[in-house]
Amino acid sequence: MTTDNAPVPPAAGRLSINQETVRQLSVPDLVRVCAALGIGGVGLWRGPVRELGVRRAAETVRAAGLTVSSLCRGGFLTAVDPDERAAALADNRAAVEEAATLGTGTLVLVSGGLPAGAKDLTAARERVADALAELAPYAARHGVRLAVEALHPMYASDRCVVSTLGQALDLAERFPADQVGVVVDTYHLWWDDRVPDLIARAGAERRIAAFQLADWITPLPEGVLLGRGQLGDGCVDLRAFREMVDAAGYTGPIEVEVFNPALWAGDGKRVVAGTAERYRRLVC
Repeated sequence: MTTDNAPVPPAAGRLSINQETVRQLSVPDLVRVCAALGIGGVGLWRGPVRELGVRRAAETVRAAGLTVSSLCRGGFLTAVDPDERAAALADNRAAVEEAATLGTGTLVLVSGGLPAGAKDLTAARERVADALAELAPYAARHGVRLAVEALHPMYASDRCVVSTLGQALDLAERFPADQVGVVVDTYHLWWDDRVPDLIARAGAERRIAAFQLADWITPLPEGVLLGRGQLGDGCVDLRAFREMVDAAGYTGPIEVEVFNPALWAGDGKRVVAGTAERYRRLVC
């Protein structure tokens, strides 16, 4: 069992802690805790980064010898109204610039749900594709790749019309692989029996831009949004996912991203240390 002051075993060297797993920690505190435990990466969110200041956040991470595995999030690109669409594109360009300043090459995108009164999922996905066509070259000029994330189908109406890894790949494949990739997130994809083939397809096309871990608990303790389980508390075969992405050629960071109020109520350092221990035991 990993103790609070013990370093993460070498086998866990790819581990990155996403900020939402320990929302109670500020960016500097998260960096300090991860550095003390030998964890080399953090996944950051735009809100806390902006609170600290993007450049200061970047300096804090670099000074500790850590890297930013990804920035969350851009996206929400399904608006029909021209002014809303323009505002979304401007916000995503700002997110690209923030990612570049932080030194991460990965900006995670959540596509957005159906606009009010709309029912056409296909049309909404096409608006996402249109937005990617505008954003991808801009991101590439900043050294950032857009990472399209598929969310569980229960999010399709209000948060993400991209519900499967296949749909994410269909969008990404319209663009060069170094401009648009996909996120493999165990929480959102574990249920789909097509995932092994789709991960292989993503790997063959060099499309895997990020790999995130969380477990699925039944019943969901806080609803689908805040009900992610800590590693090992649910039904997802986490090691099998890691082996699939490895076989597909992905060698990048592995983020643990768990939205769960029970974790947020705990001592942040203990949560990170426990997460690292579970990662070593259940994923490596």
